Amino acid sequence: MKNQARVVVVGGGVVGVSTLYHLVKKGWSDVVLIERKELTSGSTWHAAGLLPLWNMSYSVGQIHKYSVELYNKLEEETGQHVGFSVVSNIRLAQTQDRMDEYKYYAGVAETIGVNVRWLTPEQVKEIWPLCNTEGLLGAIQHPDDGYIQPADLTQAFARGARAGGAEIYRNTKVTGFTQKPDDSWIVHTDKGDIACEHVVSATGNFARETGKMIGLDLPVIPVEHQYIVTEPHPDIQARKAQGLPEMGVLRDSDSSWYMREEAGGLLLGPYEKGAPACYVDGPDEEAEYELFQEDLERLEPHIETAIERVPAFGEVGIKQVYNGAIAYTPDGSPIIGPAWDRRNFWLNEGHSFGVTAAGGAGWQLAEWIVEGEPSIDMMGVDPRRFGPYASRGYLKEKNEEAYANVFTVHYPDEERVAARPLKTSPCYGRMAERGAVFGQVYGWERPNWFAPKDYGIKVEDLNRPDVLCNENYPTPDDEGKVRELWSFRRSNYFEHVGNEALHVHNNVGVLDMSAFAKMMVTGPGAEAWLESLVANRIPKKIGRIGLCHMLSQGGGVRSEFTIYKTGPESFYLVSAGAFERHDHDYLKKLAPRDGSVQLQPITTQYGVLVLAGPKARDVLGQLTDFDLGNEAFPWLTGKQINIGHAMAHALRVNFVGELGWELHHPMEMQNTIFDLLFEAGAPYDIKPFGIRAMDTMRIEKSYRLIPRELSIEYSALESGLDRFVRLNKPNFIGRDALIEWQQRGFKNRLVTMEVGEIKDSDPRGNEPIYRNGKLVGRCTSGGFGWRLGHSVALGMVPPEMSAEGEEFEVEILGERYPARVIPESPFDPDNERLRS
Repeated sequence: MKNQARVVVVGGGVVGVSTLYHLVKKGWSDVVLIERKELTSGSTWHAAGLLPLWNMSYSVGQIHKYSVELYNKLEEETGQHVGFSVVSNIRLAQTQDRMDEYKYYAGVAETIGVNVRWLTPEQVKEIWPLCNTEGLLGAIQHPDDGYIQPADLTQAFARGARAGGAEIYRNTKVTGFTQKPDDSWIVHTDKGDIACEHVVSATGNFARETGKMIGLDLPVIPVEHQYIVTEPHPDIQARKAQGLPEMGVLRDSDSSWYMREEAGGLLLGPYEKGAPACYVDGPDEEAEYELFQEDLERLEPHIETAIERVPAFGEVGIKQVYNGAIAYTPDGSPIIGPAWDRRNFWLNEGHSFGVTAAGGAGWQLAEWIVEGEPSIDMMGVDPRRFGPYASRGYLKEKNEEAYANVFTVHYPDEERVAARPLKTSPCYGRMAERGAVFGQVYGWERPNWFAPKDYGIKVEDLNRPDVLCNENYPTPDDEGKVRELWSFRRSNYFEHVGNEALHVHNNVGVLDMSAFAKMMVTGPGAEAWLESLVANRIPKKIGRIGLCHMLSQGGGVRSEFTIYKTGPESFYLVSAGAFERHDHDYLKKLAPRDGSVQLQPITTQYGVLVLAGPKARDVLGQLTDFDLGNEAFPWLTGKQINIGHAMAHALRVNFVGELGWELHHPMEMQNTIFDLLFEAGAPYDIKPFGIRAMDTMRIEKSYRLIPRELSIEYSALESGLDRFVRLNKPNFIGRDALIEWQQRGFKNRLVTMEVGEIKDSDPRGNEPIYRNGKLVGRCTSGGFGWRLGHSVALGMVPPEMSAEGEEFEVEILGERYPARVIPESPFDPDNERLRS
């Protein structure tokens, strides 16, 4: 065995071997893979081998697309049979909500180049004659989809990797890792040590054990998944004898199962409620090709619906039941990318659809390692999207929930309920008393919107379809009522969100933004370091605020920070709460090691209440001795002020485009400040407002979000950050690459569009944009602008089509609506209200 390599991949399942293969394809031949037993002896060997192109995630959708395209040509390249059966995949729909989901997904698929066909029930019957089509509204089909033999696929990756110089060591156990001062690693095994620059963990069911070896709590716990293989059926055997094609993979989404032909019989894979997490403490050290005892009782509702939909399934006996572990994360998507707090340690874990994702995951991770950046936006699968709150107990609940929801309708406004509430700001109870309907981000509870007093809808009054997956609401209260219905269309909270936005516009409101990520950067080297980090000039004067973006090495946008200078060598950085670990990990890894800069994360120490609206100054003025006038306290400045007998740093900035302040305060003072604001604001009809109202208002201002308008896939200038990018600054991350990109020419430009003729569904993001019937761009965000009185979409189109007045069509849930480019920040374009 070698004692030195450039990269060591740990784990010989399909994901790990794909990573090895792609490193070789990137030109790194000095790479090795270590597998404790035989290749595919973990979850890969018992996987059903399905290749669903379907995925609502922009990141995962592109990963799956790449995989399927690669698998089509891998056998020719390597000479290894992979058993790829391109038989198509059909997803059935029995409800209008399911059809809406398919329509929304079809828009996402269009923007990333995935082929989707619409089928009538009659067409389903033609392709799947054994399917009972009664009750179907329709279906979608992926003609390029199908299934593959996982073990053969893995061996093809292995053959391709070995042909490029990679080495694979089987029956070799990793016993630990040691990181050296130069950030390289020593991988300890039972057959000796290997020194390397990078380590990739692709250990599947052993992910948590691997994490323990490097001191990280990886957010992965497997869940048991069962599938049933039947004896052969005469009708299927007859079809084969006649030379007829396989009927393809059938997915009855509303009954939460998939089915395909298998050796003349059928294979049924349900995703049931109650499937337990497993290997919570890790598998046994000697585990290999391991299965659990089957539990058919859990599957009974799905078996019954399968027999109803495909009567032939009930006409044959069960040949075998597989019950094996599949790795899961709290949101069901994998973790692909750098480990936090550890340099040169990479994760390719948590793959619940590992065979489908393996090719794309290996491709992007190899790019990330070799070239320093992936080529697609990976925020949806970045390991740092979860924080330290995602510990054992949380993971067990959330991962079981993610498994049970594989086939439920994925509403864009859905807020899943397991393991909540977890992180609450002190004013949580006060917001709840005022009718808050909470969502969560990065474990934090925060109000999405506010329901009127005693508002509720009785579940028994809802006309819900009689299918297994039929809930479009959270868990009802003790009276059987819910306050929120989820939908792809305007739902029951639409008018209430509008009332909140208009109230802020006309009066004054309070928003809890305590989930913001916060970091103090101090020290004699802080200013120079921050200047080298971000594209804008950082504030030079104490009390000034700047909006600053950290770019990727390629010139795209990685992170956005509000930077507030609090002292001669002190800066307060605020970024999106959802990306706390992501943003702070980059700061920590980029910080100088000479002691000239100190970083202090203070997210949980400081709360944030946003006070916004034309009467904000009237309210705050009653509580402080400080002059709040424009001359003494201009826009984009901050001061530490008293608020009654409490204190806060008041930052004159917000994300809604109205007069106001963000009040950053010691968390323990939050309720005092909250009560003082509402007492002083009573004469001005002060009210709380939620994230959804804020989002509609930020869209009216063309304010950008990561990873929507801001992404590593778009240059900072394509995203319209011209006034925040100082190319005449001394070198900062991404500067030279951005200049080169500019010289090559840009393919996109961010525009703001008015969308007309809307009925009951507004753009949300990911909708395709057409010109004369041709796809030319994609929406990044959208919604109804209550202050403007019409729907607004932000989107990327070719620069030559970005001028004011240019006309397009935006496809929303299968229908096309006229859209016209309007000036940026259509509401208050001169910022008169912000500066008032």
